[in-house]
Amino acid sequence: MVWGGVAGLLGGMLGVGGGIVVVPALIWIFRRAGVQPDVLTHLAIGTSLAAIIFTSLSAIRAQQKRGAIDWAVVRLLVPATLIGGLVSGYLAGFIPAATLKMIFSVFLIVVSLQLLAKWQPASHWTLPGPKGLWGVGLGIGSLSAMMGIGGGTISVPFLHACNVDMKRAIAISTTLGFPIALFGAAGFVLSGWHHAGLPAWSLGYVDLPALLAVGATSMAVAPLGVRLAHHLPVARLKRAFGILLLLVALQMLFGG
Repeated sequence: MVWGGVAGLLGGMLGVGGGIVVVPALIWIFRRAGVQPDVLTHLAIGTSLAAIIFTSLSAIRAQQKRGAIDWAVVRLLVPATLIGGLVSGYLAGFIPAATLKMIFSVFLIVVSLQLLAKWQPASHWTLPGPKGLWGVGLGIGSLSAMMGIGGGTISVPFLHACNVDMKRAIAISTTLGFPIALFGAAGFVLSGWHHAGLPAWSLGYVDLPALLAVGATSMAVAPLGVRLAHHLPVARLKRAFGILLLLVALQMLFGG
């Protein structure tokens, strides 16, 4: 699946997990396959999260080879993202599809405008202490699982605001994507387990054929994205990230 390759490239290059392109693509595919409207968005998000499990594993391996992951920061953020991802992934299954789509779109617009405006954090801003990082981790896990993304659209801007180098921020975000996706997908499986309107070969709100197609291709392409991230200038990475988010958000809001 071509969107799996795009997701893997973006996941490796920008630390975003690929959900920002996979969710809209799956909504389009599922709609044309006749999936019921009331489960459409939930199925797309749950499947996207499940695919990010494999994308992030591939990207983490590539980042670790380059020694780019700050494990001290990751260890402080992971426990809270696990809790936030599981709870939010479960609760999101009960939010109306139109509301979920609107939340996803507006959030992407806000983040994209921040990046394109070339906003720079104050020089004295740094990462918070352990308790502060726990709170941040809860927020990242909750929002990411609710919207079917690996967390990069939240964690990369946050880390950038704390004056963390962009390439280091991407590596941290890539690593956080795995627990967010794992526990978020588990939440969507549980919340959709007994839903009667799901297509065949679904595990809760995870469509297994789509997961296989997206997961396999994204896993293969993610290392290439990591390689590009370590060769492209930081300013160009931020600009590409911002433009991508804005285009996806506008498509979701006005593309039907």
